[in-house]
Amino acid sequence: MVDAGVGGGVGGHVRTIEYLFGPDADVYRSLFLPAVLVACAIAALSSALSVVVVLKRMSFIGQGVSHAAFGGVGLAAVLGVGMAGDSWGMLAVVAGFCVLAAIAIALLSDRRGEREDTAIAVVLVASMALGALLLHSARLGSSGARVPSFEDVLFGSVLAVRWGDAVAAWSVAVVVSVVLWMWRRPVLMWAFDEGAAPAFGVRATGVRLLMMSMLAVAIVVSMKLAGVVLASALLVIPGASALRLSARLAPVFAWSAVLSILGVAGGLAASFELDTPPGPTMVMVLVLIYVMCALWSFMRRRAAS
Repeated sequence: MVDAGVGGGVGGHVRTIEYLFGPDADVYRSLFLPAVLVACAIAALSSALSVVVVLKRMSFIGQGVSHAAFGGVGLAAVLGVGMAGDSWGMLAVVAGFCVLAAIAIALLSDRRGEREDTAIAVVLVASMALGALLLHSARLGSSGARVPSFEDVLFGSVLAVRWGDAVAAWSVAVVVSVVLWMWRRPVLMWAFDEGAAPAFGVRATGVRLLMMSMLAVAIVVSMKLAGVVLASALLVIPGASALRLSARLAPVFAWSAVLSILGVAGGLAASFELDTPPGPTMVMVLVLIYVMCALWSFMRRRAAS
């Protein structure tokens, strides 16, 4: 998280402008620009997935997969991966754990298995409990290395983001966007009517596994910046907000991207100005955007009636 004193409108100054154009701009840019680039990559990555998540009513699935990260962090801590500054090694372990959790939810919630909400709840509580036990075990056996806390997983660390993280985040965003574009027709058909999709040659189980894996990847990348709280918000709020602004699919995807980027950029700027943690601030900005979109939709319906 951003430490107290990193931002804040001290003396009435607009700190964001000072960071960008002040005498110490080069220092601030080297410190914060990678985080801004990673935030934009996460926004771009999550915006398209968010629309599918909302259309398919998979919001709770995003919660389940994101909180599975606790188990992955605990496993990495016990294995000693990432304890010596190898953050991407830890994220690789977490990514594998989240993908396995996503596949478990997809398989358990098959129509011949458990109800979807039951499968998500089982995976969610099992992952969090396993993560707590593994982190406790890692702390007991730690030889001075710093073991991540639950707060680290929830809110991430903006100041730990580096240029290599920005390159990796944008690479993942491009790959996921390309895969989603190539599979857009089966994914949308599955999202709108999973029962009828097989009649048109769409393998519903395969599409579900693909979507769950992409959700897991998006969540793990988001963890680097601001933890599972922001990851969960970005997988729901931009799509839900965009669907308040349009009923046509192409504008919905465009609005989702715009609102997602506005949310993370506005949240980062607000955290600098108000001297607040960036993760929760970005979430609150996204919530404010959703409220504004909902009010605009309500007023438009009232005017049309």
